[in-house]
Amino acid sequence: MEIKPIGTFFGDAVYKYDAPRQGRLFAGHPGRIVLNAGCNFEMALRDLEGFERIWVLFQFHENEGWRPTTRPPVPAPGRDRVGTFASRSPYRPNPIGLSCVRLLKIEGLTLYVDEADLLNESPIIDVKPYIPMADAFPNAKAGWVEEQNLDLWQIDMGERFEQINRWIRENSEFDLYSFAQVQLAHGPFDETRRRLSLEPEFSRGTLAYRTFRIHFVYSEKERRIKLTGLASGYTEEELLPGVEDKYGDKDLHRGFLKHFC
Repeated sequence: MEIKPIGTFFGDAVYKYDAPRQGRLFAGHPGRIVLNAGCNFEMALRDLEGFERIWVLFQFHENEGWRPTTRPPVPAPGRDRVGTFASRSPYRPNPIGLSCVRLLKIEGLTLYVDEADLLNESPIIDVKPYIPMADAFPNAKAGWVEEQNLDLWQIDMGERFEQINRWIRENSEFDLYSFAQVQLAHGPFDETRRRLSLEPEFSRGTLAYRTFRIHFVYSEKERRIKLTGLASGYTEEELLPGVEDKYGDKDLHRGFLKHFC
């Protein structure tokens, strides 16, 4: 069997840790699917505009190999790992993903979508309409997932953080708020999270995003987290001219420090 991508997805999630665990919980982060030209896909898209949701089959292009078991983002009590075929893990024998996204509009060969859990530049394998009568089974049993304690938190931006995030987005491909939502909205204080450091006595913490550090405060009673500020992970010496720029982002850090520190 030979499978060739029919297009490419473009969206906010650039790195693996940017990707949401479920697209439905990632509303407000629109992306687009650009289908390949010269394949008569314009005709294939005919009549799709009337559907509110579509199934998108795509390739987990950033992954190699597979694992027979996986640790879910939100494990059920007593189930630290589950079988890969009982999970949505991207590490599969065949790296194929399936996502039900909201279709916003179609312009030519471009499908504008929301609530997608795909990484930027994911190869698209196929697009199918979501049909509630055939695809929705609200009373179906969901195995170990029904045992989950989702521990949902509200993620807010303080005024200063909102200003910084806007500047970062205008000057890079990063969306720090989007990343914080992905990392902190579900069971944020899971002990396995290596990017997180907490100061429980002050109800505050720091979330590492590549070479940046996101500061936040939280209320366990209200289940709310407020993003308050940002710091560079580089020292002054590391930002001096001529010092190696391994990640190619030191100019961004210098600009950030100039504007906000």
